[in-house]
Amino acid sequence: RHRCCHRPTKIYDDGTQPSHKTEYLENYPGYGNVCPPESCKPKPELQQDQGRMDGITTFKSDYLPYEVTRPSRPQAEYRPKSGKIDLGTVYRRDYSPHKVGPVTLARPQERKHTSEAKVDTIPTYRDDYRLRKGERTESCKVERPYEPPSERFGNPSTFQDDYIPRQPNPSQSCKPCETKLAEGPFDGNTIHRTAYVVHEMEPLFVRPREEYKPSDQPFEDLTTHQRDFKGMPGELAKSCKPESRKIGSDDPFKGTTEFQDRYQPYLVTAPEFHKPTEYVPPTDKMDLKSSNRLDYIKHKVAPRAPIRPATGRKNTGTFQGKTTTKEDYQPWRVCPQGLIKKEPEIQKPTGKFSSLTTFRSHYIPHQANPPQSFKPVHAVSTGVPFKDETLYRTEYTPKKQEVCPGHDPEHLGYVYVNTDSRGHKFYRQVSPERSGSDCSPVPEDVAAAS
Repeated sequence: RHRCCHRPTKIYDDGTQPSHKTEYLENYPGYGNVCPPESCKPKPELQQDQGRMDGITTFKSDYLPYEVTRPSRPQAEYRPKSGKIDLGTVYRRDYSPHKVGPVTLARPQERKHTSEAKVDTIPTYRDDYRLRKGERTESCKVERPYEPPSERFGNPSTFQDDYIPRQPNPSQSCKPCETKLAEGPFDGNTIHRTAYVVHEMEPLFVRPREEYKPSDQPFEDLTTHQRDFKGMPGELAKSCKPESRKIGSDDPFKGTTEFQDRYQPYLVTAPEFHKPTEYVPPTDKMDLKSSNRLDYIKHKVAPRAPIRPATGRKNTGTFQGKTTTKEDYQPWRVCPQGLIKKEPEIQKPTGKFSSLTTFRSHYIPHQANPPQSFKPVHAVSTGVPFKDETLYRTEYTPKKQEVCPGHDPEHLGYVYVNTDSRGHKFYRQVSPERSGSDCSPVPEDVAAAS
């Protein structure tokens, strides 16, 4: 089958204009001046100051730390084993050392071809290049003497026309009326400090650890597999791998190669080093005059007057340093809040925990019986050889791989038809002419990857 390798995007326009209308716009038109529903979200309101928060909690005031010792397992003492370590390996036992000589190089030594002849040639650059004197380009600037204006610039800006200086008005004070401070010292006692009763903690009950008692009966390590399984001898499966055949010749190696027989050493000359010409600095003085320096005329121009408005009056008095917060803010007396904790409805037990569960009191241990084996008594005889042939090996016929017509349509017998909006090219197979009959089947279009 042909598998599409294109993404779901249109690269060819089919001429139809897309419609941007949805089902909601067609079926649900607007109904007059209908206001949207009001939001049920509560409006944010400023919370009043409820006093300073005490950072001490019930857990911090009532908690008493306890010293807990965790049991640690002692580490076993290291004792080295007695005896000597046998460091002998199979490699040391079977390896026989051999003397190795230096390797002889088969590559001949390089020989350089030297020649004492001198090259008497002139390069093309020296023969064709001629020095030319550069001429100075004339300036295309039109000389016009600067004439400063005699009249004053009379175009005021929008800021100068519309700005009217005004005197700043003092801001209105929001300071409340004078308040009187509370008389007497601050009472810092709370209900928790006055009504709390200290209780003595009972010692924690620790259950004694039971000692391990090993069983007197011997351990039965015989499993059902070891007791019932008996290995049956059988033939090994034949390998389907083809036999490996030796590729090569049994003739001994003569020791010579085609490179050694036909190679002839040649003399190689060293490449000549091209010496660059020495730099000779110019003796004439450099002319640093430019068209700008020669033609520019300096003019005396007065600085421009600022358009900033006149500054207002400044206060020369001393800074008072008083603000609305300093004068109006006073510490308020906060009434202590009552205790929100409710009294427990269920009373705590006062007796000692027995640590005896229902499972321990009612459990009766039973001896487990070994499971019954369902293995058949009579096993299959292994005298007949195993047939490793399958239906796939005997009935499999290799199929011809189909080729996509989009790679080479002319040689495969296909003709191009059209291309859809997603870029798929369709080809039609050319039907051969039949002799003796006028009827011919209609070829089907085949899709191919572009």
